[in-house]
Amino acid sequence: MRWHPKGYGGQRRDPEQVKREGWHEQRVLAVALDDERLTWPERELVRQLGEKLYGSPAAGQGGRHG
Repeated sequence: MRWHPKGYGGQRRDPEQVKREGWHEQRVLAVALDDERLTWPERELVRQLGEKLYGSPAAGQGGRHG
């Protein structure tokens, strides 16, 4: 018999299952803009929310490192 600490070993959860459990347990929503289950207006809303909360993806790119 092997003993594994919690979180080690066992079955790896499907990413969709992780997202679903995150929503149900912690009210955290993870959404990909290219999710085919969403309509264009829904994707646009997600994009706008992401930019409002975290800024435009282009704003964080470029510039000097170091």
